Amino acid sequence: MTSYTEKGEKPERGRYLNFDHLTFWVGNAKQAAAFYCMAFNFEPVAYQGLETGNRDVAAHVIQQDKIVFVFKSALNPDNKVMGHHLMKHGDGVKDIAFAVEDCDFLVQMARSRGAVIVREPWEEKDEYGKVKMAVIQTYGDTTHTLVERMGYHGCFLPGFKPSSFQNPVLAKLPPAQLNFIDHIVGNMPEEQMEPTVQWYQKNLLFHRFWSVDDKQMHTSYSALRSVVVSNYDETIKMPINEPARSLRKSQIQEYVEYYGGAGVQHVALNSNNIIRSVMNLKSRGVQFMSIPDSYYSILRDKLRKASITVMEDLDKLQELKILVDFDENGYLLQIFTKPLQDRPTVFFEVIQRHNHKGFGAGNFKSLFEAIEHDQAARGNLTVLTPQNNIETLK
Repeated sequence: MTSYTEKGEKPERGRYLNFDHLTFWVGNAKQAAAFYCMAFNFEPVAYQGLETGNRDVAAHVIQQDKIVFVFKSALNPDNKVMGHHLMKHGDGVKDIAFAVEDCDFLVQMARSRGAVIVREPWEEKDEYGKVKMAVIQTYGDTTHTLVERMGYHGCFLPGFKPSSFQNPVLAKLPPAQLNFIDHIVGNMPEEQMEPTVQWYQKNLLFHRFWSVDDKQMHTSYSALRSVVVSNYDETIKMPINEPARSLRKSQIQEYVEYYGGAGVQHVALNSNNIIRSVMNLKSRGVQFMSIPDSYYSILRDKLRKASITVMEDLDKLQELKILVDFDENGYLLQIFTKPLQDRPTVFFEVIQRHNHKGFGAGNFKSLFEAIEHDQAARGNLTVLTPQNNIETLK
């Protein structure tokens, strides 16, 4: 595990501020938004579709504190772009939007360094102000929208109207208390991690923040390599993963095959009280990965020798299957949901940090063993023979 202190080149103008919102392309945006509201305590805040004058795409915007998700679906049967994306990837994250300062300059810089500009900067406005945006191509079919809000104070963006329906059931459910997007993880095919990292360094002036390799991140069956890239102010963190050769197919490779290439694997949502968040999410029907009790016996032994003290009740963490990672400075608590759709692709992480900037490297073995258990149930924990034939694990 390596942490980096060198931030590299500072942009002469403009800034990447934070995650603005995530856009999911899905088969039924209305139903998807309703599911995330019911399961994860989001609330509907904005809508765009036939009733607002958009004849092509329906978009439902939901929010929880600083976390904003947008679910989009095609309205017409001949929308080949969205239809092909859905057929190839299933429901998934299409766009990671960044709030920025000086959109024009950041796009100009990215273009001059070789980035593909999907859409040049444009302005949209309504009675609440104006917003400037641009779209840049990143890994796979994923894009980044740069959003310069310019004092905009509408419900979301121009062209959107406040949601007209509030489900009365939502107010009766326990709160999830999720606060902001901690990081967003992208999975790459093998040998694509390093080129992707270099793309962020070159085109967006992001820098290496943290990394691990397959010598550190492996089980008896599978392994991965990961590099976290971050903006200069370190308010945006994006781990980039790739599978490493091992005895069996890793969950990174499983994702790549079912998603049809590189894409967003999971979204980490920060909580300042993970015990309460997980208890309430479970009561709302969210399914999480399960960790064996032996993990907590080993954890207790390690913590007896550690220089830090975990303030939370370890018995409660064990009951809820929350993982703990720590170093000499602090610790983090984390837990992962099961995939949120039938394809074993996108899932969520809930994370709480106590003076710890890592990403759970100490929990890799236990987490991957839990994932491998689910892979085996799906028939996807497979053995690669010397002839590259695949045999299903019995």
